[in-house]
Amino acid sequence: MEPPKKSGPPRRGAGAGGPKRPVGPRSRHATAKSASRSPRPLQDANPHPARAAAAASGKGEPQRIAKLLARAGVASRREIERMIAEGRIALDGAPVDTPATLLTSLHGVTVDGVAIAAPAPTRLFLFHKPVGCLTTERDPAGRPTIYDRLPDGLPRVMPIGRLDMNTEGLLLLTTDGGFKRQMELPATGVPRTYRARAFGEVSQQQLEDLFDGLEIDGVRYGQIEANLERRTGRNQWIEMTLTEGKNREVRRVLEHLGLKVNRLIRTAYGPFALGELAVGAVEEVRQHDLILFRKTLKGGAA
Repeated sequence: MEPPKKSGPPRRGAGAGGPKRPVGPRSRHATAKSASRSPRPLQDANPHPARAAAAASGKGEPQRIAKLLARAGVASRREIERMIAEGRIALDGAPVDTPATLLTSLHGVTVDGVAIAAPAPTRLFLFHKPVGCLTTERDPAGRPTIYDRLPDGLPRVMPIGRLDMNTEGLLLLTTDGGFKRQMELPATGVPRTYRARAFGEVSQQQLEDLFDGLEIDGVRYGQIEANLERRTGRNQWIEMTLTEGKNREVRRVLEHLGLKVNRLIRTAYGPFALGELAVGAVEEVRQHDLILFRKTLKGGAA
């Protein structure tokens, strides 16, 4: 079996978006407003009580408790919703009954009776996921998961996106549930790069046609930048960059072209590259680099 070609160091200054074609200038239309029209109020006539209290006290904009707890690294939003339904989360001693509860801070919030501290700064880790483990915390069938392979001493981390059991390579792990969700949204447009070894025949032109997107069994896949790296017998090494990350997208697209994928490696996620990271190893991203990257995200903040 051939070793994977190692990708280079993280690309500095790269934006979060994937490959783009030039877009023509937008047309502008000026709309005249009637002078007699009364101005719209700047604030809601009947704001939510939490927002009104926050405005009166000078505190920040309130957010849903599920978002705040995810931001604090307690769990993912979906898991927090389950915890609320189970009565495990309380505010000032009273069980919280909805994940839509608005708060300006986690003061007075407890999980299983333990007070929640203020959220620590977001941390991001690169993990070289090996073949043969699931990207999940628990598996009912008892199969190995990434948490069985992570080294000791890490804080509680959540995977950003997933790699299936037979896919290896770069998996990002974070302590911040809000950042995890932002990175996974298709609208954020963070590119993911893969190297696939596939059996069969394909032309560079077929791969270039993927830039226009395609539909497979009623599922629409967006633009993919794909290049044929080299051939070894009837095996092809293909590099693919995409931004949507639909379930098993790379495998399904290549199978649609008549190829059978026998090895799949994710080599980069945004500007973060697998590089020389050993299988099963973890490396933390420097805070400075993480802050700069978050400023490039669509709607992102440091």
